[in-house]
Amino acid sequence: MVSPIKTVAVLGGGGNLGPWIVSELVSAGFSVTGVTREGSTNSTPKFQEGLDVKTVNYNSFDALKEAFTGQDAVVSVVGAPGINAQKLAVDAAIAAGVQRFIPSEFGVNTRRVRDQPIGKVLAGKIAVVDYLQEKAKEHSGFTWTGLTTGLFFDGIFKLGSSGINLQEKTVTIIDSGNEKWQASRKSHIGKAVAGILKHPEETANKYIGTASFNLSQNELVAIVEELTGQKLAVIPQSSKDLQKVGEEKLAQGDYRGFVDLLRVHLHADGAGNALQDAANEVLGLPFEDLREVVKSLL
Repeated sequence: MVSPIKTVAVLGGGGNLGPWIVSELVSAGFSVTGVTREGSTNSTPKFQEGLDVKTVNYNSFDALKEAFTGQDAVVSVVGAPGINAQKLAVDAAIAAGVQRFIPSEFGVNTRRVRDQPIGKVLAGKIAVVDYLQEKAKEHSGFTWTGLTTGLFFDGIFKLGSSGINLQEKTVTIIDSGNEKWQASRKSHIGKAVAGILKHPEETANKYIGTASFNLSQNELVAIVEELTGQKLAVIPQSSKDLQKVGEEKLAQGDYRGFVDLLRVHLHADGAGNALQDAANEVLGLPFEDLREVVKSLL
């Protein structure tokens, strides 16, 4: 029997996704402590006012252990620079008696890309989940949950991942545009994390997936055209060509190539990265209405 989780430390929760997770955890009734990195210059929104926040050296086992003492769970939302440091955080969490560790996964299902070019960029995340699996076998009171959520949908029209350029009234369609892919709003991701911790037994030592919806490029374009009353000019793009461009960029140390590989991962015909076996029901999360969400973002 897994004990109920009441206290949660959020590691790196002041960034892009963290505030949404913290907000939903607080709303769900958890006692939340923020654990921010000593010397961080992150300019994005910080922890919400009134939250207990500890500033620690992420490279110090002792500092992390002290910060995690008294916590039932640790949720890591660290960005790329802190991914590898999560192994030390896992060790500190175990030493502090933490029951559950949720690593900074979200986004792409890293369990499926280990041997793919995009997996090289995500190697740090892959290694952390591997490490969690090992540690959970060694320590009976310690568990973990990995969470894949697909593309963060909130910035779909700002970051270029959809291929839609509203100003130019164009859309770059990869292959047929019919391939389904997984996407989540950040509020949904926050609720999913809270759902994991509210259902500790059902989610223990599992890598699960959730999404606001599965969709295709063509479905998104049709909704945008309907809501705006404007026809988008289609620019065709081969996934093979885009994959080559992305790999060449990465080979030259240009990590913007990751975005190219991500678009191929999502949209290429036959990619097969729509969410299967969604944990939405277990987590108490309904799927969202794509049209209504798009309407709110335009």
